[in-house]
Amino acid sequence: MKHRIFLITCCVILFLSGCSCHYYTVNNDTVHMYLKTQDAEIVYFASSIDGYEMHEAKRVGRKTWEVTVPAKVEFRYFYIINGTVYVPSCQYMEQDDFGSKNCLFAPRM
Repeated sequence: MKHRIFLITCCVILFLSGCSCHYYTVNNDTVHMYLKTQDAEIVYFASSIDGYEMHEAKRVGRKTWEVTVPAKVEFRYFYIINGTVYVPSCQYMEQDDFGSKNCLFAPRM
C-alpha cells in the first residue's frame, strides 16, 4: 500500500511540475518533432543538419510545439525553451563536445 501511495504522489508531482514531453512522427521524407511543455513562451529547435542554427518552433496547441525536418539524414538535436537549453528524454543520445548530451535521430534505427 505504501508503495502505491508513493507512486501516485510521484506521478502527481511530475504532472504538476510542468515536465516536458517529446515525441516525433515520420511522414514520408519529413520528421515532425513535437514538444509538449507547460510554461513555454518561445521554443527553438537546433540540430546538426544546418550547424545548430536555431529554428523557431510553431505552436500547434496550448502546450505543444512542432518543428519539421528532413527524415532521410541522421542528425543530433536539442531544444531551447524560454532561453534555456533543454535536451529531452529520447531513445538515442550521445555525448557532445561540450560535456553535455544531444538527442540523436537516425532514419533506420
